[in-house]
Amino acid sequence: METMVKQLGKSKKYIRLAAAACLAIVVLLLLLLLAVLIYAKVKGPPPLAVPQASLLYGEDGSVIGETNTGEKRYWVDLDDISPYLIEATISVEDKRFYKHYGFDFKRMGGAALADLKAMSKVQGASTISQQYARNLFLSHDKTWKRKISEALYTLRIEMNYSKKEILEGYLNTIYYGHGAYGIQAASQFYFGKDAKDLTLEEAAVLAGVPKAPVYYSPISHPDNAGKRQALILDSMAEDRRITQEEADSAKNNKLAITGTHPNQTANVAPYFQDVVKSVLHSELGIDERTIEMGGLKVYTTLNPHHQKIAEKVVAEQIPQDSDLQLAFVSMDPSSGYVSAMVGGRNYEQSPFNRAVQAIRQPGSTIKPLLYYAALKEGYTPSTRMKSEPTSFTFNDGESTYEPHNYNNQYPNGDITLAQAIALSDNIYAVKTHLFIGQDTLPKTAKEQFGITTDIKKYPSSALGTSGARVIDMVNAYNMFANGGYKVKPVFITKVVDYSGKTIYEHASKKEPVLDHDLAFVMTHMLTGIFDPKLNGYANVTGTQIIGDATRPYAGKSGTTDTDNWMIGFTPQLTAGVWTGFDKGEEVNLANDKYYAKKIWVNFMEQALKDEPIKSFKPTKNVIGVAVDPQSGKLATKDCPVQRFTYFVKGTEPTDYCQTHLREGNHGSDHHSPSKKRKPWLDRFRDWIF
Repeated sequence: METMVKQLGKSKKYIRLAAAACLAIVVLLLLLLLAVLIYAKVKGPPPLAVPQASLLYGEDGSVIGETNTGEKRYWVDLDDISPYLIEATISVEDKRFYKHYGFDFKRMGGAALADLKAMSKVQGASTISQQYARNLFLSHDKTWKRKISEALYTLRIEMNYSKKEILEGYLNTIYYGHGAYGIQAASQFYFGKDAKDLTLEEAAVLAGVPKAPVYYSPISHPDNAGKRQALILDSMAEDRRITQEEADSAKNNKLAITGTHPNQTANVAPYFQDVVKSVLHSELGIDERTIEMGGLKVYTTLNPHHQKIAEKVVAEQIPQDSDLQLAFVSMDPSSGYVSAMVGGRNYEQSPFNRAVQAIRQPGSTIKPLLYYAALKEGYTPSTRMKSEPTSFTFNDGESTYEPHNYNNQYPNGDITLAQAIALSDNIYAVKTHLFIGQDTLPKTAKEQFGITTDIKKYPSSALGTSGARVIDMVNAYNMFANGGYKVKPVFITKVVDYSGKTIYEHASKKEPVLDHDLAFVMTHMLTGIFDPKLNGYANVTGTQIIGDATRPYAGKSGTTDTDNWMIGFTPQLTAGVWTGFDKGEEVNLANDKYYAKKIWVNFMEQALKDEPIKSFKPTKNVIGVAVDPQSGKLATKDCPVQRFTYFVKGTEPTDYCQTHLREGNHGSDHHSPSKKRKPWLDRFRDWIF
């Protein structure tokens, strides 16, 4: 009896020890769990961003290009994913997704029993949250270290994100095969549609792919994909997510597989895209990794229709075997939005962007900036100066400069400013440059027209010998086209990050920089290059393309030994073209001179084909009068040619032309010249020159 009592006492002691040990283990486990939870909470939410392609959009909403990350991945909101796909995924991957906290212990127990019976790994138990954690942060090896890390990441995700956010993230990161990461890329690749438009049968196929992307691919193994689709449809019916009739019907519906990534050939305007990426980095401060792999949506100003026309016209006008290079830019005058850009003949052979990087002599296209400054100094369209071979001295008489007109043609007499522009008279330009001061053009070009290169204080700068960029020159002409408001080239209107948050949006500002009246007077004079009425001693410079123009244009051409330019505009569109050789070789004037003009007019005509014809609207403080182009005075009925010309009110001519008066008309008040003396500026110029 005593022995039994002793044994019973020992048993109670062991039981108490065992109970204490169990309690200690439970306490340790609870403390460990508490420590894990505290760790997960302290670590906070893990970042959910994943590498994905950034997309570039044209102004019409079409995709014009994407960054090359090696992965096709485009983030979409859960609301933009077909409910069929969501239900199919939950049914096959994680039925208790909305009921557990990251780990489905019931499913884990069932999987363990199944594996034990089969003596091998036959059933998975990972939840959507676990798979998401693994896809985001971990490799797919089977070490204990990876499993523990996966569990910790899963806890952090579950503790800091909603079920909707987790499901959205999972569906946007899971691999669906053939380079498609996320449901949007998969839907576009397999079925050529957005994820929100997937049908039941399509959703059931895609939901089955992630388990084994190659084995269950409807392209590589359609039979396997079909069997898994049927399994998923039956599972959905069993879960009462759909009816069995819907499941059976979906099994019998044929699938139309496309098997192509829609954006893989979307490489429109490569020179333009390079500028967009440069602006993202240098002006908006977005790092290059985010640009390339941040899943940005970049909305640009590119007009794909304009771009196609520009590329087509260039290909048509310049022979394929020519080494001549080109730069082209078109812009919206009111906003500065760049609608098309060509930076060279072949991007793959030469990605150097001549439209924004090359600095070339603009030739006579600089003259409108010079003459705008002259208008501010008191010039008018009727201001006359003598054009004849002239030797100019400068640097206190130590240097001389002898400019020449094209083909050495001179009127050897007085011409008006309007004629000087239309005929591109060089003598008139240099005289104007010297008269208003050689520092006026550089200052005007930089401060008012936004030219970013320096114009030297030389007499020859009046003829465009100081280099400029095509993008700057086109933008300068925008200010004439829009009535004198400051604009700058705009390439990006909005940037949205992977989560849908707008991180940049362009804000337009309407700031006047030019005198509106003078800008209009200048614009109207620039229509003269298309007007044979201004033909004095030579053809107007637009003679070669007048027959191609079907609407009012204003513009100016420019020619140097190495460069040919044409820049012009309507109220709706400005465009500029440069042609020449990269190494500055001389241009063959006989063969290559007119390419820039022909490209320009063909582009403008085609780009504006369906647009209303708009004329340049006079400002309130200008007045239009009929003048004799030769004398610049008010025309009489006897003048063989009259041109309606605009002046700022108070500066219009008051004398009538007497050159063409017929005998017997001298006494008519309507035909006789005024007795008023010439304006002091004209008399001073006559005395100087």
